[in-house]
Amino acid sequence: MRYIASTLAAAAAMALGATVAIAQPSGYTGPSNAPKAVAPGTYTGPSNVPLMTVKQLLDTGRDDQVARLQGRIVSFEGDERYIFEDATGRITVEIDNEDFPPGQTVSAEQRVELVGELDKGLRKTEFEVDRVTLLP
Repeated sequence: MRYIASTLAAAAAMALGATVAIAQPSGYTGPSNAPKAVAPGTYTGPSNVPLMTVKQLLDTGRDDQVARLQGRIVSFEGDERYIFEDATGRITVEIDNEDFPPGQTVSAEQRVELVGELDKGLRKTEFEVDRVTLLP
């Protein structure tokens, strides 16, 4: 009887361990039959979101105003914060990693278009980016 109880306990522990291993596959780099995640598509047609300069956005922009900016991301400031520059000025932008173009790198020399909204507060003003598109 003791043998059966210990065998059942060992089997339960192995089953629990197998469940944990399956639920947490981090670090596994071997082959997988799991479906691959598909990157979401991006619309590239015309837009009614106004194209603005940094100066126009800073001078006349309202909090939560949606806008497009074209220029360059010139530096990384940490914590998803970057400095964006066009011919009229600079603004701090917040860009989540998933908002960059999938599979592409962006250098400080690469022209980009940012779509997002202005976050205008009493102590800080920044542009919260929803999408980064590389420009030719």
